[in-house]
Amino acid sequence: QLQLVESGGGLVQPGGSLRLSCAASVTLDYYVIGWFRQAPGKEREGVSCISSSDGNTYYADSVKGRFTISRDNAKNTVYLQMNSLKPEDTAVYYCAAAAPLFSVQTMCVFRRVAHWGQGTQVTVSS
Repeated sequence: QLQLVESGGGLVQPGGSLRLSCAASVTLDYYVIGWFRQAPGKEREGVSCISSSDGNTYYADSVKGRFTISRDNAKNTVYLQMNSLKPEDTAVYYCAAAAPLFSVQTMCVFRRVAHWGQGTQVTVSS
């Protein structure tokens, strides 16, 4: 059974950086992995997704140029480097995995997810 555990969240000032990690209980080679977030009163949205094989990535327009997703299959870990953070990035961030049945854009935009992590809080505030 695949389990995902996020870490790295916290409180950061606007303009600061954080790196989120998602550690998996099994090998990640097979899975498409995504980062999603949910702010209070809002729907969960796809932030960034990365393919299992060719490194193809998708980013939401709101984070392009500021966030970078990467994966280290040898460590069964996926990362989300978040730079130039804004107050509107405040949310609970979730790691998610799915079989490689859809494109990374479909996974992120339509939340085609089979497994969710428990989430980690990111708060951007001065």
